[in-house]
Amino acid sequence: MSEIRYDRLHDVHVVIAPERLHHPDETESSLNKVAKEPYSSEPCPFCEKNESMTPPEIYAIRREGSFPNESGWQTRVVPNLFKAVQIETPLHHHFGMFEYWEGFGAHEVIIDTPRHTTSMCEWSEEDAIAWLKTLSQRVGDLRRDHRITYISLFKNEGKNAGATMAHCHTQLIALPLIPKSQNELYRRLLEHFQTNGHPLMESILSHEEETQSRIIEKRGGFSAYCPYASGYPFEVILSSLHERGDIDTLKEEQIGEIAALLISTLQRLKRQLGVFHFNLWISTPSLIPNEGIDSVDVDRFAIRIMPRLYRHGGFEQTSGILINPVTPELAAKLLREKSHE
Repeated sequence: MSEIRYDRLHDVHVVIAPERLHHPDETESSLNKVAKEPYSSEPCPFCEKNESMTPPEIYAIRREGSFPNESGWQTRVVPNLFKAVQIETPLHHHFGMFEYWEGFGAHEVIIDTPRHTTSMCEWSEEDAIAWLKTLSQRVGDLRRDHRITYISLFKNEGKNAGATMAHCHTQLIALPLIPKSQNELYRRLLEHFQTNGHPLMESILSHEEETQSRIIEKRGGFSAYCPYASGYPFEVILSSLHERGDIDTLKEEQIGEIAALLISTLQRLKRQLGVFHFNLWISTPSLIPNEGIDSVDVDRFAIRIMPRLYRHGGFEQTSGILINPVTPELAAKLLREKSHE
């Protein structure tokens, strides 16, 4: 029996339709399929010793004694060579019938590891800690530029998720405006906070921890769970009841907890799905205070993992309603299972 579920956080509806697993394109073999076409066989500009193939680095976590734009790094941040926006562009807003901004902003690539690793599932906890610290530093640095009001942190892993480079990397896009969907999200978060005195994500996670049916694992103050209205099969959110929304507010101990939980969750997903492609999103509240209330007070830190196991069709594109053939309760049950290796 299918259900239409409401995603209270994102204000969308999702159709949970287990019957779709019997559709020819939604069989188990189809769900485990990934794109076969190879990436470029040219030397990888993201690998160590190929630093001259990228623009000069903005930031890096390096071994003591190593020099910028040379080997000896653990993570490295460079401007995107094919950037959508750039920090050098003047910030001008043009009004009229066809309103537009100049292409001001920041578009950075975080090279997650010097090794030619093609999946986060291959990372160690140390890799994840360095990655989180790098994202934290970049958000903290860009926060000081008061022209920027919104930062998007995301990862596309695999061609089914839109990646064009095999080497593990993350992207950061900072803009002088807040996207409509994020504005609406902030409005809902603020309304819930003003009405109930606590963040919406705290309410959602409290309920998830009470029912336990969609909880996968807990590490310290962070929990991994399959959301009630999952738009994607085996979608997972990692969040906390108490940690505020911005990544650059996390303390050393909290970064260690979320890193351990993230690696454990990815390994659980790999055990169930094999090699899989996914999009990953890291929460980044608005940099503009809302009516005297700091936006990070109304939000909670979160990482959202969205496996791209099957294609969306015309219904999803035109209605904005996703169809998910795997119930989140089943996904969480399978992900809780111990490894048989």
